[in-house]
Amino acid sequence: MPNPKRKHSKARTAKRRTHYKATAPTISTCSNCGSSVQFHRVCPECGFYRGKLAIEKKATA
Repeated sequence: MPNPKRKHSKARTAKRRTHYKATAPTISTCSNCGSSVQFHRVCPECGFYRGKLAIEKKATA
């Protein structure tokens, strides 16, 4: 298999990697309690998902 004859410069490598960036997760508000929650996830505050109780949350004593 052929190999490169010369080393790629750091600038050339950096130019190629400019599009490898992380995107922020999409956040919405919970329809039950109004806290911030990621899409397609159960609300960490109240345990509701799409208007229904998904998990029971323990009451803090």
